[in-house]
Amino acid sequence: MTAPVISFRGASRTFPGGVRAVDGVDLDVRPGEIVGVIGYSGAGKSTLVRMINALELPDAGTVTVAGRETGSLGERGLRELRADVGMIFQQFNLFASRTVAGNVGYPLRIAGWSRERRRARVAELLEFVGLSDKARSFPAQLSGGQKQRVGIARALATSPGILLADEATSALDPETTQDVLALLRRINAELGTTIVVITHEMEVVSSTCHTVAVMEQGRVIEQGPVYDVFAEPREQATRRFVHSVLQDRPSDETLARLRDLFPGRIVTVRVRAGVESVLSELLATHEVRSTIVYGGIRELARKPLGSITFALDGDPAAVDALLAELRTHTRVEEA
Repeated sequence: MTAPVISFRGASRTFPGGVRAVDGVDLDVRPGEIVGVIGYSGAGKSTLVRMINALELPDAGTVTVAGRETGSLGERGLRELRADVGMIFQQFNLFASRTVAGNVGYPLRIAGWSRERRRARVAELLEFVGLSDKARSFPAQLSGGQKQRVGIARALATSPGILLADEATSALDPETTQDVLALLRRINAELGTTIVVITHEMEVVSSTCHTVAVMEQGRVIEQGPVYDVFAEPREQATRRFVHSVLQDRPSDETLARLRDLFPGRIVTVRVRAGVESVLSELLATHEVRSTIVYGGIRELARKPLGSITFALDGDPAAVDALLAELRTHTRVEEA
């Protein structure tokens, strides 16, 4: 297995007052991955990402980035590390007094590139993000999505191997968000850049990331391939995120209404890859009347994921036999 390009080992960061923003985190990011770090406000996500580019250093454990342990680096080592880590911000962080070209070229100027090299690199980057016609514009003349594209171009200026996106789509409308996420996927696919996406939006992770780490109260409580984590969430926080996107399970109020409307037993069946065909076969072979009364299924990592709620009516023994067989294939919950 390829060695991780980012590795947290028992990493913690405590702030004055005893606030432990990151608490004993173990996490690996492989080269070329898009990794989502998801959690609600205050979970420690932003502190975690700041530990990757050594803006925050661990006070316990270690953080290793591209073979460098951040806590042992001197000033020169920190400069070299940060040159290999690009950053995209929620509020864009553009210089209002500089043109688009000036903003994108700023890191190159700091790095000592000649004017000719800067001009050529800026033109290349603006073409890549689709803003060649905005080179002379100022940030105030741009839409939110265009500003974020400038931020992305600037983050790519020095060809970093790692790109950090801290809530990069939170200030954008849904359509613009999808455009920015498509650009991040393209950066990953065409440039091979490792990307760490910090977000509280499940949709961002489900549409963009290969793997996910779920944070709560400074800890990584669940991690793994996106489909596996979201198909079988172990922790309550993960279940809330999954439900926020799928909207596949009826509320208690809706369940009460369904019981009044439909005869029989109300059961919710988890649907994931390979289950849908088994479900159809079992419903067809048992002498039980089934009615779909609620549900939601979406595609995640090119595989189906969601739940369907049925009203099952028939001989109690036949219903019991159907549910017993279903439970050998997937999760079944009876209301």
